[in-house]
Amino acid sequence: MVLQKHYLNTAKITTVYFGGGTPSLLTAEEFSEIWEILEKNYPILPAAEITLEANPDDLSAAKIAEWRQSRINRLSIGIQSLYEEDLRYMNRAHTAKEAIECVKMARDAGFEKLSIDLIYGTPTLSDRGWSQNLAWVIEEKIPHLSAYCLTVEERTPLHKMIARRNTPIPDEAAAIRHFDILIDTLPAAGYEHYEISNFCWPGAYSKHNTAYWQNQLYLGLGPSAHSYDGHTRQSNVRNNARYIKSLAHGNLDMEIEILTHAQRCNEYILTTLRTIWGCDMDEVKQRCTPEEYAQFELLTHKFINSRWLSMNDRHITLTREGKLMADHISRELFV
Repeated sequence: MVLQKHYLNTAKITTVYFGGGTPSLLTAEEFSEIWEILEKNYPILPAAEITLEANPDDLSAAKIAEWRQSRINRLSIGIQSLYEEDLRYMNRAHTAKEAIECVKMARDAGFEKLSIDLIYGTPTLSDRGWSQNLAWVIEEKIPHLSAYCLTVEERTPLHKMIARRNTPIPDEAAAIRHFDILIDTLPAAGYEHYEISNFCWPGAYSKHNTAYWQNQLYLGLGPSAHSYDGHTRQSNVRNNARYIKSLAHGNLDMEIEILTHAQRCNEYILTTLRTIWGCDMDEVKQRCTPEEYAQFELLTHKFINSRWLSMNDRHITLTREGKLMADHISRELFV
């Protein structure tokens, strides 16, 4: 934390996110120690959004009450599903009952800013089951939802089980149906679909993730964390032992990449296009050479004609059909 204190210069910190694993295992004392160092070295605004990511099996009423007395003012809980067969398929340690109970405990402790994660596209999840998961979100008035399509990462237990044919392969057609149900159901209940995978009550955006999508600067602390200052990208070593060893010697084991103007432009396109605010054509024009922008503009109109993009006030956004092709569209638009 101290070694990286100058990476963002004197930028005011509006959001801090404790995530990327199991920060909910921290004791109140450990969190207080970390927070004291952060406040001593970074200009964190009094009204900053301070989020802690938690798994239901790590939560208890006493622990949540302790967090409520700290600077933490927002919880993000990885519920994933309310069906036991889905949780077993994803190798989750918690039960559906624990997931429901932890939301109640968080509210009883006074956490008004609450987000949950759900995963769709698992072979064990029916269309009806997915609809019922979303109905629970609406009924419980959860302010913020991140809904992700299941992806099978290499070297994970799920990847190995699929490779050994011990478990069914995710069905792409089912995932598309689930996405359609998602983007029909939540907006109809009053939620804003403000980023491809994120929904919230009007204005209740995640400040932290929104900063990523709006191409703002960020600093990542800890093993495998990434940082971005608009001109460079840093990635910390993933190995915990190597990370700790480097800190013991007063340095940080990481890779630094100096971004070209094209990479910075592509970063802007990739992140902003995922949001309801969209990608500013004039901003791209300023970041690109005339030749690059001419190609970008040509492809933009191609996707508008194919109804994958729409334009309003020089901002391009993904249409409903385009949201299913977001990664492909972004890659095509890269300069």
